[in-house]
Amino acid sequence: MTISETNAAHDRYAAFRHSSFTRYWLARFFGSFAIQIISVSVGWQIYDLTRDPFYLGIVGLVQFAPSLLLVLITGAASDRFGRRLIMGLSLCVEVICAALLLLLTITHLFTPALVFIILAGFGVGRAFLGPASSSLVVNLVPAETFSNAVSWNSSAWQIATIVGPVAGGLLYGLSPVAAYGVASAMLVIATLSTFSIAKPAQHTLHETRSLQTLLAGFHYIWKEKVVLGAISLDLFAVLLGGAVALLPVYARDILQLGPWGLGMLRAAPGIGAIVTAVWLTGHPIRDHAGMIMFAFVALFGLLTVMFGISDIAWLSIVVLALMGAADMISVYIRETLLQLWTPDHVRGRVNAVNMVFVGASNELGEFRAGVMASLIGTVPAVVFGGLGTVAVAGLWAYWFPQLRKARNLQGRT
Repeated sequence: MTISETNAAHDRYAAFRHSSFTRYWLARFFGSFAIQIISVSVGWQIYDLTRDPFYLGIVGLVQFAPSLLLVLITGAASDRFGRRLIMGLSLCVEVICAALLLLLTITHLFTPALVFIILAGFGVGRAFLGPASSSLVVNLVPAETFSNAVSWNSSAWQIATIVGPVAGGLLYGLSPVAAYGVASAMLVIATLSTFSIAKPAQHTLHETRSLQTLLAGFHYIWKEKVVLGAISLDLFAVLLGGAVALLPVYARDILQLGPWGLGMLRAAPGIGAIVTAVWLTGHPIRDHAGMIMFAFVALFGLLTVMFGISDIAWLSIVVLALMGAADMISVYIRETLLQLWTPDHVRGRVNAVNMVFVGASNELGEFRAGVMASLIGTVPAVVFGGLGTVAVAGLWAYWFPQLRKARNLQGRT
């Protein structure tokens, strides 16, 4: 390890020594904060209007569909064009969608059908935003600082998930107009922060446009078993274990909480995650990364089961916080492995595929939870999903020995 690598490893704020990363982090924070406010507000309004958890599943499905349909385009765009530009334009789309939700609320035209159309627009923005923003961070810091940047990048989202849902619940309690208005303003700030980033160096795509070029991300993932295992683990673990879509049901019907309580439930995983993320910036994982990742995925599943059967508000919040901590460690390892094991010239297309998998795990996971809850009940749906996550951790540890044996997070060894 060189002197610069040693210094970076012991500097908790190494990534922020680069001004472009600081601006990027602010954009990620404000953009994620706004999305959390919108998510809480839309979920509460939809459930208030319909009283049917199935509609909460549709909320996730319509946001995921664009990532799937546009996967061959979004990744290639990230590799061919400036990632900063793609990120900024994607945030502009989200600004427009947030403003439309505000308009529907002001004019009392807030209906599920119209909201689903707008959420599909959010999905388009996120389809392009995900690969560009994930790939951009690698171009903003040197390699020896990247694991530190991953921790802080995750913390931007996690801090937003702590404060955002609580703020969303409080703002929605005051007025839905206030919630969507603040979210719109924050997305504007995120957009301006993105465009203020100095144009970074990037190995842009110069290959001839062809189907083979568009499918390069899929080809690389299939060939590189460590990357394939990391991405698919996230897909199936969260697809089964995700319970976020059902939190409005827990807040209203099981734990007897109002909008503020829903905000606390949404914030709890973020609290556990950000504490863990800050700890990781000073105590990076140096060995046995693969085994640690699988252990914490299994723990996440067991904690999901505990949350599912709990009918005590404080216990549910504590368990959700522990779930966030367990998830943060597994996400930290997966994301670091994914970015450092992927060549820059194909990173955008690999991240586009990764975003489809992440979207499938989150949005399709919400759809799975909503459908199962409407069929067999909310509590059985969550418990079944948690047990499924434990099973996935065991199966993937067996099926992907290269990932299980991964020792450090410094790239190929």
